[in-house]
Amino acid sequence: MQASTYGALKGSIGFGVQNQTRVSGFGELRNRTSTVSRNLCVIDRSTCCGGLCLSSAAMGAKLAGLRTGFDGISMSTLKARSVQARASDGDLENLVPSKPQGKSSGTVLPFVGVACLGAILFGYHLGVVNGALEYLSKDLGIAENAVLQGWVVSALLAGATVGSFTGGALADKFGRTRTFQLDVIPLAIGAFLCATSQSVQTMIVGRLLAGVGIGITSAIVPLYISEISPTEIRGALGSVNQLFICIGILGALVAGLPLAANPLWWRTMFGVAIVPSVLLALGMAASPESPRWLFQQGKISEAEKAIKTLYGKERVSEVMHDLTSATQGSVEPEAGWFDLFSSRYWKVVSVGAALFLFQQLAGINAVVYYSTSVFRSAGITSDVAASALVGAANVFGTAVASSLMDRQGRKSLLLISFGGMAASMLLLSLSFTWKVLAPYSGPLAVAGTVLYVLSFSLGAGPVPALLLPEIFASRIRAKAVSLSLGMHWISNFVIGLYFLSFVTKFGISSVYLGFAGVCLLAVLYISGNVVETKGRSLEEIERALSVST
Repeated sequence: MQASTYGALKGSIGFGVQNQTRVSGFGELRNRTSTVSRNLCVIDRSTCCGGLCLSSAAMGAKLAGLRTGFDGISMSTLKARSVQARASDGDLENLVPSKPQGKSSGTVLPFVGVACLGAILFGYHLGVVNGALEYLSKDLGIAENAVLQGWVVSALLAGATVGSFTGGALADKFGRTRTFQLDVIPLAIGAFLCATSQSVQTMIVGRLLAGVGIGITSAIVPLYISEISPTEIRGALGSVNQLFICIGILGALVAGLPLAANPLWWRTMFGVAIVPSVLLALGMAASPESPRWLFQQGKISEAEKAIKTLYGKERVSEVMHDLTSATQGSVEPEAGWFDLFSSRYWKVVSVGAALFLFQQLAGINAVVYYSTSVFRSAGITSDVAASALVGAANVFGTAVASSLMDRQGRKSLLLISFGGMAASMLLLSLSFTWKVLAPYSGPLAVAGTVLYVLSFSLGAGPVPALLLPEIFASRIRAKAVSLSLGMHWISNFVIGLYFLSFVTKFGISSVYLGFAGVCLLAVLYISGNVVETKGRSLEEIERALSVST
């Protein structure tokens, strides 16, 4: 959850592919015969223009199920067919899905797990203030100062905005794993300052530093996972990022349970975050660098070594061929920030920015940050426990989404998700205004919030962070992800700072009704602009989307 925390190109490309093919382990269609007939035609078309661990057995079972589904696909000769895709001005929904090869001797799961320590920290720092705010406010003498309380909440988001724009440049310059290690510095120092603060100024500085850390994390965790994941399970592994963000938030909510008996427990809550920060640094020291980044840097032997570790030695030549094919004939350098706003890239970059804008303006952070206060106003006595229920619902929904991501597809999950969120917010709004529902306002507030979080976790939460690295070309990927996440953090910051003020001025019902309207607008936008990428390798997607540029 962002908070999440917890992506429109138009045109049509026809691919005519003849002859027998086999599919590489990385999801690319590869020719087996010497003669290939491939016709590309571009037809212009006018349109309107992201604590609890999954057991290895459970994750293995899930991925095994995914592999079984793919292995059942016949590997016989593909008959000549025309495959339609929208590139640059359209989508890839009708591209023939690639099929994976057999077993490999490499393994990617441990390294995805290490990266997900960053996702846990992301969620934990976002959620920890929920239960702790009341107690730290008393301890630091700001119990009667709503403005300073708002800054304690939102300082994290201001720092995250800076970190998200920094993360892409760092990842391009130093590599993905080294950036993770550098990121631990603000994460650990920020947590320490928060835990030991004796003044609100120190607390705000600590939250700012922790925010810079999670801003960088928000950019590089999905980037790294997407670049090291095999195509056939990239959706499942990409959604694991969101799952562990949810676990981090849930962990923060559960960590607040002892507060009633021990008002100083809030310091321990902040200090605990130092442990996964150190583990992240140590884990990344033993993790392979992204083969794509190494290849782009001309470090061919190191890229081959990383591929061997991730996928097995039997797939090195295949993946290297994929990487070579994706960049064949291209001598372009890494893109600069201004390149993102060029006519070549802006349409697809704007999709990423819009998805994160909708994600935040749909109200998720208001639910995460202030669920305790909302439940209390609705008459729920055990407000911390109710908020923990919200966190559990988020974890459950994201786990379901991870199992559907490579079967149902990214776009359909987004549509279902925002539709469900609109209905949930409408229910919440009515529960606070209809007098006939007044006796049930408490249970309805909990039910509507849980339904909203479940809907969010099915698509709006996990899909944007997964989809963006898939649709962005390799030369702009890191910076474009950072730009999109910058939009996320800016809108996140504004909501965190002004939500309570809007509630005070307009009422919670009106605010929730506004969130419902945003969700409906998101459904309309996604229907016309978001591409479907399931079953395609990053290289295939990049080639398809770049044909008309």
